[in-house]
Amino acid sequence: MINRIGKRAFAIVFTVSLLGLGACSSAPDAEDIQRVPNKSAQALYDDAKQTLDSGLYARAIELLSAIDSRYPFGPMSKQVQMDLVYAHYQAGNTEQALATIDRFIRLNPNHKDLDYMYYMRGLVNIKADKNAFQEYFGVDRADRDANRTRVAFTDLSTLVNRFPDSSYAPEAKRRLVWLLNKMARYELKVADYYYEREAYLAAANRGKYVVEHYSQSSYLNEALEMMEKSYNKLGLPELSKHAKMTRELNKKK
Repeated sequence: MINRIGKRAFAIVFTVSLLGLGACSSAPDAEDIQRVPNKSAQALYDDAKQTLDSGLYARAIELLSAIDSRYPFGPMSKQVQMDLVYAHYQAGNTEQALATIDRFIRLNPNHKDLDYMYYMRGLVNIKADKNAFQEYFGVDRADRDANRTRVAFTDLSTLVNRFPDSSYAPEAKRRLVWLLNKMARYELKVADYYYEREAYLAAANRGKYVVEHYSQSSYLNEALEMMEKSYNKLGLPELSKHAKMTRELNKKK
């Protein structure tokens, strides 16, 4: 009985500790903002910029949030919001970063730095899809739901299509290639799952989806191979033969 009570108490303390850690990484509350000195908007921004450049992101968020709260219509309000996005991104506060970006885009649809906001939205969604603990230990995450990856792909595609001359466009294009391969790989992981469980039609359809939507990825041949062997298991020799011929022709390109 004592051991059970002790274990339960430890679990409660451990949970409370985790909640406390989570609170530390969240957006600053009213007490955080009150700790900011009563200075002019420019003086506060100078402090915030120096802090941000020093990599002290939590403190930078406090200062920038205070400026955003105290001077919401000031001449540097847009720059403050952009800096907040970057600070939240670096601090790993992806939801706060996305909320700030979405508010900025909604209220400033014609702003000259809108390309930067779409670029950062893509980066934030990429970061939100990561799991630092599992990546550190080399765990393959390809079988995870790819929704965040798809959103990031849309964000960066919007940047490239709407702002082709943006200074962020070249990097966005490079990341789009990586995201395309990641989405294709996810579909093939799911296809493998279905194939191993003899759900051959579902496996073939996943391979077909890669061919139809991610033909520019480096996983096209694997998708065709999945279609070939799945159709063969289904007793559909013509479809299997067609997938094989397409794969062989693609290899010659």
